Amino acid sequence: MKLLAVNLGKPERIPSKTGMTGIFKRPQTGPMRIGKLGLEGDAVLDRKHHGGVDQAIYVYFQSDYDFWDAQMGIRIQPGTFGENLTIDGVDGMAVCVGDRFAIGEAVLEVTSHRTPCSVFAARMGDPRWVKTFHRAGRPGAYCRVIAEGAVEAGMDVGYQKFAGEPVTISELMALDGVREIPRATLERALRAPVHYKMRDDYEARLASLF
Repeated sequence: MKLLAVNLGKPERIPSKTGMTGIFKRPQTGPMRIGKLGLEGDAVLDRKHHGGVDQAIYVYFQSDYDFWDAQMGIRIQPGTFGENLTIDGVDGMAVCVGDRFAIGEAVLEVTSHRTPCSVFAARMGDPRWVKTFHRAGRPGAYCRVIAEGAVEAGMDVGYQKFAGEPVTISELMALDGVREIPRATLERALRAPVHYKMRDDYEARLASLF
């Protein structure tokens, strides 16, 4: 596995909307440091929905970009989907909560999927993009930072699968908007190191079933 790109965003205006965004991320050269709250120097402007310890780094996978390349008939460049890191050599559809990526001294742990929003749709120039992206089930992975360190495009990536029962990020994405999630699914997700906001939601849902 290889780190294809390290992508950094600066504040830019949201197309066809008011406000600023950090979604326009571009590949960087040279080493970039990952701290507990993410890639140093990266713009995180909507902190209600982005950033924080359990969404410190957003990873997208070249296997999923290959899918979109075929669907859209264009070559999509790293950073287009707003990810911090673009990784090659792993099947994004098989990535699970609790899986870990080691890049140099940095270690990242998958916490959840990415939920598409209107800013993402505006960035892609497609008002139907939220539904299109969700339907594909290729969300990329939010990660918490287990160990800080400097990363650079071209570095090897170590991959350690979660030792417990697998919960894929694609499966979690499919649960977005589902009003009644089965108890067994909630319990299985809660046995994995899911994002703290998801944990609070699923624990509340589980408690309501008793």
